[in-house]
Amino acid sequence: MQINLPKDPMLLLSVVNTKIRDHYHTLDALCDDMQVDKEEIVNTLKGIDYEYDESRHQFV
Repeated sequence: MQINLPKDPMLLLSVVNTKIRDHYHTLDALCDDMQVDKEEIVNTLKGIDYEYDESRHQFV
């Protein structure tokens, strides 16, 4: 089931980090389950100086 994530980068950051923490444990798992484009998320959040830290399983 494809889910529409927020377009606003700060809201996206909050939603993605919360979902990874509470439900998915990795960005890949979130993207696979929600059928969303990982690169789009990564690039959007890179635009506000956040990068995915695989060891912490969150954008920092």
